[in-house]
Amino acid sequence: MATLVKKIISTAKCPKALAPYSQAVIADRTIYCSGMLGLELPQMQLIPGGAGPQSKLALQHIINLLDACDSRIENVVKTTIFLADMNDYGVVNDEYKKIFSSNFPARSCFQVAKLPMGAAVEIEIIALTGDVKTVSA
Repeated sequence: MATLVKKIISTAKCPKALAPYSQAVIADRTIYCSGMLGLELPQMQLIPGGAGPQSKLALQHIINLLDACDSRIENVVKTTIFLADMNDYGVVNDEYKKIFSSNFPARSCFQVAKLPMGAAVEIEIIALTGDVKTVSA
């Protein structure tokens, strides 16, 4: 049986882990990215302005993390969005559509009781590495 590789990814272009977890883990050709907050670097403080600016920055961190994984936003297959307030759904979608403009990944979105550091939004993704061909069925 062939050995699968599990690779731990860490990059200074994204917020460091706030607890005992990795920024991302690549298992074979699948990338599992931990939830990203809209934290300004290097201060590690939430960007002001609420869910819109936090979503925009969290998505930029995801792009940077995918780059560290030798991947790109087009290779994302699943996103999960956690909101402190479901009333922010529209403003988060506005930022999301600027990054995911077609061939959208599967997605879940939830309102949760509380997010780390009092964040308005947290976004996690699952993506693929290598060459990926997108087809529609």
